[in-house]
Amino acid sequence: MPVPTIVLVHGAFADASSWAPVTAELLDRGFTVLVPPVYNRSLSADAASVRAVVEAVDGPVLLAGHSYGGAVIGVAGQAANVVGLVFVSGYALQEGESLGELQGRFPDSDLAANLVHRKFPVAGGEPGTDVSVAVDAFPAVFAAGVPEATAKVLAVSQRPLAAAAFGEPATAAAWRTKPSWGVVSSADRTINPDVERFGYERAGAREVVELDGPHLVMQTHPADVADVIAAAARETA
Repeated sequence: MPVPTIVLVHGAFADASSWAPVTAELLDRGFTVLVPPVYNRSLSADAASVRAVVEAVDGPVLLAGHSYGGAVIGVAGQAANVVGLVFVSGYALQEGESLGELQGRFPDSDLAANLVHRKFPVAGGEPGTDVSVAVDAFPAVFAAGVPEATAKVLAVSQRPLAAAAFGEPATAAAWRTKPSWGVVSSADRTINPDVERFGYERAGAREVVELDGPHLVMQTHPADVADVIAAAARETA
């Protein structure tokens, strides 16, 4: 088996640039990397979009998903050429389970009290609702540990998540048939770290690495996150 192409999947309230430090690390180490956009409209649509990118790759793919991106790769990972999954501060959902359902089993993080809801138009239908993080709370809740100037930019350029995605059940759990790895952000204020630990344990992750970092651990600990992804890539090769 050749070394897989690594596809990095971002989460809600962020975009592909959230992976930039890890992307640079992996490219410097000689890996082939893709970082597609996630449109944050619905779990099924986002997973289908990522799966289309994966299936266009000639050869094996290792998927790494951050936050909501973990839920996305759990579904998109059903693609035949996906050889492994890496969850980073992410949701590892069971088939038929939603983000809200899994999160609801644990105490709320600081995120819950700092969400903003805004309507968006839907052609030919009822308006949808976008969810984002309050700009003034974003640096502390979502981007703790990131330089203040960077956190302020991220706060005003965040990509919201459609509210419907929180209640949409996952149609697959690729970790049932594909090996997985997990990174827990032990200082996470966006997702309760116990949600991450529970999901990775249930998935039977081959290795779980705990980092004393915030939700955007890819920004604060890029080399450590890249180490986990690189090790998974080598193992699946």
